[in-house]
Amino acid sequence: MRATLYFAHDPMCSWCWGFRPTWEKIVKAVPENLTVRRILGGLAPDSDAPMPPEMRRYLQETWRNVQQRVPGTRFNFAFWEQCKPRRSTYPACRAVIAARRQFVQAEERMILAIQQAYYLEARNPSDVEVLIALAEESGLDTARFSADLGAAQTQTQLMEEIAFGRAIGVQGFPSLVLSHAGGYRLLNYDYNDPEVVLAQLV
Repeated sequence: MRATLYFAHDPMCSWCWGFRPTWEKIVKAVPENLTVRRILGGLAPDSDAPMPPEMRRYLQETWRNVQQRVPGTRFNFAFWEQCKPRRSTYPACRAVIAARRQFVQAEERMILAIQQAYYLEARNPSDVEVLIALAEESGLDTARFSADLGAAQTQTQLMEEIAFGRAIGVQGFPSLVLSHAGGYRLLNYDYNDPEVVLAQLV
């Protein structure tokens, strides 16, 4: 039975952004007989409410913590002044699913576009218009993307991925779970050292 490495993430999770360089090294080095699959975590449901001041402070402190733990991780703190933050990551998660439907490489392309927009360009991926602009910039069919972004089946797919992640032991993001011989094992990882994960795949 072919083993699968599940990577549970949210495109608006700052720890996932910090983990990105190490994750890219892991993907390049996994054994050939291992399938890698991303699943979306859905940190925060849809909301039009402005983010409360205490949550804004908490997330800015989280960004600083990521920078300390993962040297070289960049954040543009102008986001907090130039945008109107909302605690809502489901739209960005649905954008990843909508991109995935167009072609295989579009999933990773959209994840990176959302992360760069949020963390480097002070753009808010909680806003549908931002997501559509990112789709266009990423070379996707924007009409199809817009339709898929708002489709009921996209929301259903997101909820199924969230439920599946919980069922296999995901409790936070990022999480890595190895599926082999019908069982699931949550892997340890290090934000700066891909070998911690790779050693568990042997």
